[in-house]
Amino acid sequence: MGYRLVPLRSGRDLLAPPPRRLRDRRGRGLRGPLMPSSMPGHRTRADLFDAAAVEAFAEIDSRWHTHLTGLDVAVDDIPRMLPRGDGPVEWPDEVTADGQVPLARLIPAGIDVAGRPTRAQIILFRRPLELRAHDAEELPEILREVLIEQVATYLGVDEETVEDGPDEG
Repeated sequence: MGYRLVPLRSGRDLLAPPPRRLRDRRGRGLRGPLMPSSMPGHRTRADLFDAAAVEAFAEIDSRWHTHLTGLDVAVDDIPRMLPRGDGPVEWPDEVTADGQVPLARLIPAGIDVAGRPTRAQIILFRRPLELRAHDAEELPEILREVLIEQVATYLGVDEETVEDGPDEG
């Protein structure tokens, strides 16, 4: 009796779930989208977060538009910067954090590696902000507080000044 040689598979392949079938058992697949894009249920959590962030920033921008023309707002899913160690963390002024978890970061204007000028940018970290909101009504409030703090850092003023608006006198 002979033995049959079988190629070795890596541990990742052995532990991976079985491949998903892309079509139903009769081979026809989905006939159309499950939810039309015009329906509210079609929006993802990321879409809802983006809309809430735009709404929160629009309120600040309506008062400070002339001062914020060189500022961009972006959303990233998770922060790429995490503290090392278990001790207390001293975040710079450009970072808004809840303990050891950054919620937003201000990147000042500068020059990129190709020598081109870059604009200042506020980066909101979606997942940490969503996790701190207990319900859908609390997320806009948290976003507004974080954006006020970041805009105050960008403008070099205190947070109450950003809330009140610029002095036009």
